[in-house]
Amino acid sequence: MLRKEVEISIRTLQWKCIESRADNKRLYYGRFILSPLMKGQADTIGIAIRRALLGEIYGTCITRVKSEKVLHDYSNIAGIEESVHEILMNLKEIVLQSNLYGTRDASICVKGPRCVTAQDIIPPPSVEIVDTTQHIATLTEPIYFCIGLQIERNRGYRMKIPNNAQKGSYPIDAVFMPVRNANYSIHSYGNGNEKQEILFLEIWTNGSLTPKEALHEASRNLIDLFIPFLHAEEQDINFEDNQKKATLPLFTFHDGLAKLRKNKKEIALKCIFIDQSELPSRTYNCLKKSNIHTLLDLLNKSQEDLMQIEHFRIEDLKEILNILQKHFVIDLPKNHFSI
Repeated sequence: MLRKEVEISIRTLQWKCIESRADNKRLYYGRFILSPLMKGQADTIGIAIRRALLGEIYGTCITRVKSEKVLHDYSNIAGIEESVHEILMNLKEIVLQSNLYGTRDASICVKGPRCVTAQDIIPPPSVEIVDTTQHIATLTEPIYFCIGLQIERNRGYRMKIPNNAQKGSYPIDAVFMPVRNANYSIHSYGNGNEKQEILFLEIWTNGSLTPKEALHEASRNLIDLFIPFLHAEEQDINFEDNQKKATLPLFTFHDGLAKLRKNKKEIALKCIFIDQSELPSRTYNCLKKSNIHTLLDLLNKSQEDLMQIEHFRIEDLKEILNILQKHFVIDLPKNHFSI
């Protein structure tokens, strides 16, 4: 019954973009809704998708600057208004778009006096500059401004390593994240068990992709992270305790019980969690609230103990006893004094 309700809920879920705008070339905004969701689902989805938006989407940026004329990254160069540090910070803000793998080289070589912008960057064929008007430096004298750039595609944020600068080569803090910010909010409606939720999701991007594209990519990456669990029965995991190993298939309750019948050791009992069983969700929630997480926790309780749990019913006890009898051929004692 529970599975049917979940399937029906999934089939009726709908999402929609309710607002989309481009404030400038480097700031896109989108607002989306997803509904109807059961109570608690909006928070689960909101937390996961926000983390995926901020940490799982790949972006492209400049990660290193090469110049033989620069003594160190806090020096000044005659004929240039900005310090080397300010130029590095301006290069850090350049927004790039690409599907490249690994690193590529780019360059800038211009003669002053003039303003140097992102338009002066000579990128590799696989890289595009989102906003060519981004400022880099101001040349106040007729000098040559020639530097090499290293461009990389990755995800997240990578701080430059102190003292990692080589002669004529200076690293930059790499901000690969194309999503500048992401927030979510929840609107609840209905009463009691019929209560439902609407998830509102806001996304700001740097212009290298739209909020809708970011949402699609984050969703795909999030799904990819969970795919191994769908094939968990094909994988093994080793648990070690007191230099003794028990190998149990990951998230396969019935195979775990088969091994347990042959060797009912405490290590094996600790390795099987009650959420791997076929318990109804209501019974499972009652056990979890009473800090019963593993099969060992459950077998350390008596029938009398379980009936003391708040909201626990005789039907729940019968369900547990049926499972234990079916897979273990054992019963829980009626009380702690039973043998």
